[in-house]
Amino acid sequence: MASGTETTADAAQGSSGMPQLDFATFPNQIFWLVVTLVIIYFVLSRIALPRIAGVLAERQGTITNDIAAAEELKQKAKEAEEAYNQALAEARVEAQKIGAEAKAEIQKELDKAQAKADAEIAARAAESEKAIAEIRAGAVESVKAVAKDTTKEILSAMGSKADAKAVTAAVTARMKG
Repeated sequence: MASGTETTADAAQGSSGMPQLDFATFPNQIFWLVVTLVIIYFVLSRIALPRIAGVLAERQGTITNDIAAAEELKQKAKEAEEAYNQALAEARVEAQKIGAEAKAEIQKELDKAQAKADAEIAARAAESEKAIAEIRAGAVESVKAVAKDTTKEILSAMGSKADAKAVTAAVTARMKG
């Protein structure tokens, strides 16, 4: 029985180890490993990798199209900015032109109004000068009349009598200087 115990001990020892490391099953394990790797290779190369490549190509195409669209939009933005700057410059020139025209028109109106005011002032000054001249003439005549009357009164108060022609001649001579 001793020999039977050794065999069972060897069997128990062989079954207690890892079956992957049992050299008796290596050819079977290698066959199934090769079959599994070939199946995985065909599944990956025929199904998964073409799909992944398609997705990557689609993404690359989308990225390329987006970059091209961005460049196109950037170019359009530059053109729009240039057009805006040109329109702004034209608007400034037009505004300066309108401002200059308005200033010239206002200056013309101001010159007309000033000329009209100068004419009115000159006319009123002439009227005033005329009125002053009339007042002066009237005042001189009044002064002469008062001087004649005063001289006659003074002479009569002193007891002498002077004739009107002599008094008029004396007053006129005195007023001339």
